[in-house]
Amino acid sequence: MDKTGKIFVVGIGPGNIEHMTFEARNAIEKSDVIVGYKTYVDLIEDIIRDKEVASTGMKKEKERCEEALKYAEEGNTVSLISSGDAGVYGMAGIILEIVFKSKSSVEVEVVPGITAANAAAASLGAPIMHDYVTISLSDLLTDWSLIEKRLHCAGEGDFVVCLYNPKSKGRQKEIEKAREILLKYKKNDTLVGIVRNAKRKGESCVITTLEDMLKYDIDMFTTIIVGNSHTYMAKGKMITPRGYAL
Repeated sequence: MDKTGKIFVVGIGPGNIEHMTFEARNAIEKSDVIVGYKTYVDLIEDIIRDKEVASTGMKKEKERCEEALKYAEEGNTVSLISSGDAGVYGMAGIILEIVFKSKSSVEVEVVPGITAANAAAASLGAPIMHDYVTISLSDLLTDWSLIEKRLHCAGEGDFVVCLYNPKSKGRQKEIEKAREILLKYKKNDTLVGIVRNAKRKGESCVITTLEDMLKYDIDMFTTIIVGNSHTYMAKGKMITPRGYAL
């Protein structure tokens, strides 16, 4: 009987091996083939030197999933990797959809990882101790009108707001529009944490205000956390209290 393959969808966390879960490491070690976006594959190159690697560039998510499924159907154990958590703007959803639509019998197991929001929050202090939302500002797969609606809802609800994909070479104005929307509901002095390369080599971390946030460098490697009306700073740390009587 032919060997049945398997796909692990692995969230490798922020990038440093130290912030990868034991289960993610185990899944990668069990795998014959590693499939992923080249930048993320490069982050774990030290632990995949003995593996077959198939990497592609940006906007090739569907192709990567099809490649992973092909390897698995040939009997291989495959790790399809995402940065952060594979189920948060990652590869878990698309591979499950593709396997389902292809009527494949290949088993898929999703292995969680530390998200960009979690990693950035840890570097800032404790800004997401209370209710928060994550909103991607990329309109590649989501209409900007829907993103705007979600920003309005988050602002009106006084949520802490974690912004993913805030700015790229082709998207320069979305972060300005997002700030403008949030200022309709939040005060100018609302604290904002800006973390680039969270928990990776070259990390930078700034705590500023909603009024001044655009004065700092922001790109696709940046995660932005906008506080709620109770968020404050103490000893260089951004804190959103949950409401404990202290």
